Amino acid sequence: MVGSKDLQPSTKSFGRIFFSNQFRAKPQWPAPNTNLSGKTAIITGSNTGLGYEAARQLLDLKLSHLILAVRSPEKGEAAAAQLRLPHPNAYIEVWQLDMCSYDSVQAFARRAESQLSRIDFVLLNAGMIGLNYTTVKSTGHVECIQVNYISTMLLAVLFLPILKVKGPPDGQPARLTIVGAAVTLAAEFPNRTANPLLPSFDDPKTYNPRDHYDSSKLLAEMFLWNLVDYVSANDVIINLADPAWCKDTELARDVTGAMKVALKLFSLTGRTREVGASCFVDALVNKGKESHGCFLMSWNIHPFPAFLYTPEGKVVMQRLWDETLAELDFAGVRTILNSMKAKVAN
Repeated sequence: MVGSKDLQPSTKSFGRIFFSNQFRAKPQWPAPNTNLSGKTAIITGSNTGLGYEAARQLLDLKLSHLILAVRSPEKGEAAAAQLRLPHPNAYIEVWQLDMCSYDSVQAFARRAESQLSRIDFVLLNAGMIGLNYTTVKSTGHVECIQVNYISTMLLAVLFLPILKVKGPPDGQPARLTIVGAAVTLAAEFPNRTANPLLPSFDDPKTYNPRDHYDSSKLLAEMFLWNLVDYVSANDVIINLADPAWCKDTELARDVTGAMKVALKLFSLTGRTREVGASCFVDALVNKGKESHGCFLMSWNIHPFPAFLYTPEGKVVMQRLWDETLAELDFAGVRTILNSMKAKVAN
């Protein structure tokens, strides 16, 4: 199989890519006869925005069991109530998940392992843009990097052996999709030479909301580059999907003032939530083993940012990999990855 990292880096400017995403790309909807009866999906950050819309679309395909993983159970229950109205036969649960808490992430994975007999789809959608410099007290990391990258990768790794065991009974692999962003293709990543790398994001003197958001999504792609070497597509299909720029989402809900006005105007170029979320449904339902380890943009496999293919990029990716595994040693991630890799080798 030819994945994103086997492709040649794109030579298109980000402006051309943005224009193509927003105005030329055509959605790839599931086939009309797609039926997800009997299947279970977990979606993080699903009480609003694109996560909620992805949940709705999966339910429209007759999904039997949906778990809304949210930080606020009250908001989750309100969302679940709205989803139950047109889908009274679906079993919709709300589970609490705080991506700023390692304890919460681990407890969520343990709950899935102990309470679910089957998991077909996991969509790691929870994310944020940190307009102000805020750190997570328990880890010391800036919140944007903690939520969008570190905790998301922790949850992904914790779910690997669970999905291997609890995937579809017909022998098909479970699907794990991580929400990405096309902005990684233009990410400046100004601290790329920092050593160590992860602590350099936590310096309040260099905090920049846009750079940190772009970089947080880029870090996920860098981690995925190495992660798929440990996971067979026969066990779990892992991919990363970009919804492009969408209007009416909650990602920039804390924006105020002139920036809020600018975003409102810029939203005129945005995709609808329905079209944006269809990228996630496509990654989960339409795409197969050919998408393993891939960056999916506008419903197609796309190269990673050019930096990742360079000698410098390979060095930075290895540094990030080593630092992330060290950060998450408490959760036994090395043991999990080595056990999954042993299966790849066999």
